[in-house]
Amino acid sequence: MTPAERFVPIEDAAALRRERARARELRQSGWWKRRIADGRCHYCARAVGARALTLDHVVPLIRGGRSVKGNVAPACKDCNIKKRSLLPWEWDAYLVRLTRSDTD
Repeated sequence: MTPAERFVPIEDAAALRRERARARELRQSGWWKRRIADGRCHYCARAVGARALTLDHVVPLIRGGRSVKGNVAPACKDCNIKKRSLLPWEWDAYLVRLTRSDTD
């Protein structure tokens, strides 16, 4: 079994709606507001300001992730768009490829 196969995607539309609603609730929480207070992206560490950060699911909802504190991270829009539905190790591999192509 590959690492990607260990995650069961959410295929039920109602379950996906519930997870998205939980994400909206998290964004309103004091916990999230403290997480974004420094205004730094979890992935690139760029300071973009708290208002410019988005809530990213580390393991995306469509790949089996959940809207829980341990699975969300503040991300700048650029990183969130580039990460899309990648799993953490797929995102890391993408960054390694970018680094290699920059040095070649």
